[in-house]
Amino acid sequence: MFDNLDLDALRRRPGVKWAAAGPGVLPTWIADMDFPVPPAVRDALAHAIEVDLGYPVWDDQPALNPLRDAFAERMRQRYAFTLDPARVHVFTELIQALQVVLHVMTQPGDAVAMHTPAYSPFLKTLTDMDRRLVPIPMLDDGTGWGFDLDRLAEDVARQGCRVLVLVNPHNPTGRVFTRDELAGVAEIADRHDLLVISDEIHAELAHDPFTHIPFASLDPEVAARTVTLTSASKAFNLAGLRCSVAHVGDTRVQKALAAQPPLLFGEVSSLGVLATLAAWQDGDAYLDEVRATLARNRRLLAESLPAGIRAYAPEATYLAWLDCNELALGTDPSAFFLQRAQVMLSSGPSFGPGGEGFARLNFATSGPILEEILRRMREAVG
Repeated sequence: MFDNLDLDALRRRPGVKWAAAGPGVLPTWIADMDFPVPPAVRDALAHAIEVDLGYPVWDDQPALNPLRDAFAERMRQRYAFTLDPARVHVFTELIQALQVVLHVMTQPGDAVAMHTPAYSPFLKTLTDMDRRLVPIPMLDDGTGWGFDLDRLAEDVARQGCRVLVLVNPHNPTGRVFTRDELAGVAEIADRHDLLVISDEIHAELAHDPFTHIPFASLDPEVAARTVTLTSASKAFNLAGLRCSVAHVGDTRVQKALAAQPPLLFGEVSSLGVLATLAAWQDGDAYLDEVRATLARNRRLLAESLPAGIRAYAPEATYLAWLDCNELALGTDPSAFFLQRAQVMLSSGPSFGPGGEGFARLNFATSGPILEEILRRMREAVG
């Protein structure tokens, strides 16, 4: 089904991924998949539109929001992680949840540790909120991406960090952190009393044989200092519906959120809730096809990148982090590929420290379209 995408139909889509691309340009930048809407989601939304768009039953009663129990059940089924549904909060999107937690738990000037290169809206969040970034550099050891736990511990202590933002699976490198790596982060967080905000939005897109481990699942003490953020938006391609969840294991955060006016941070649309519910409860056949297509595309990418571009096969996500430094295309290779290949990549420098000379490629499209993207890139380099 996913290899039958019609290029003309994609170009008529109103979403930003294709709308931002000029005539003839193939967009492979923002983290939207080109795949169709999951059937279960389409049916749930059609039913709601036909029957009732009034106030939902959980209006003014968050405990009645069905996503609380649905998320807890999905975590139990997929990761054998048991959590309290009463500690699940629903937000419009993951970025909003991150900003809300930083707003109630930190002050301007506070230091926040985060792996870099980093998802650019997270970097912008720290800038806009006047929080200080303490980079945790992702390091290329010749076999893959990793990071230095000892340096992290030193920087956290020296900079007086209050919070660590953990993006796992990591965007843009695609790393799935191991249990040992996560345990090392947990030990540092415990030693320095850090709140850990764990973005796990790409968890369901881990490629075999890699396995996602929820950070809060390590042990109860870790869970008690962690806020886990996620959404169905990546695995099921629902970003425009603006719905995410946060499991608030840290009692300090739970109390801080309870002290806020209930609608201060907005309210999620009932359609976003219903779509997420349908995805998590009835969308696994769709997700299986997505994962199979991405695995095939991941292999195609590894075989067909232009000579001179280095990239490790991502352990999760549909995003490839391309090292173009050998080609000497400047600090932002995406500009070269847009001009010379009419392929729109994400700009490496927008991911902050460590992004110079890199670009990010989204391979969540049909096989034929991905082959054309790679052909254009090879011709431009040649």
